Amino acid sequence: QVQLVESGGGLVQPGGSLRLSCAASGNIFSINAMYWHRQAPGKQRELLATITSGGSTNYADSVKGRFTISRDNAKNTVYLQLNSLKPEDTAVYSCNADYRLTPRGKVYVIWGQGTQVTVSS
Repeated sequence: QVQLVESGGGLVQPGGSLRLSCAASGNIFSINAMYWHRQAPGKQRELLATITSGGSTNYADSVKGRFTISRDNAKNTVYLQLNSLKPEDTAVYSCNADYRLTPRGKVYVIWGQGTQVTVSS
């Protein structure tokens, strides 16, 4: 069974930093793109950052210059470094990934359960 498990959330003061991790486990042949999203109470889910298997990245304007996405393909793990955090960054952060179970098989999409990030003094 393929799973994504996030970690690294918590309570941080404004201006602080956090590093989120999202590790994939299971009988995965390959992972294509990996993504980080967030959803604040009463708001729609927002795509924050994308990273391809080759390491190309894209960011939402709201986090560009403050958040950095990276991945370790050997560990099937994607990271999100959150810097210069603001109260409006408070949300549940979740990752998802596109993966294959076989070399030419179907591409599946999987989501993690999310991790809470709270920015408050």
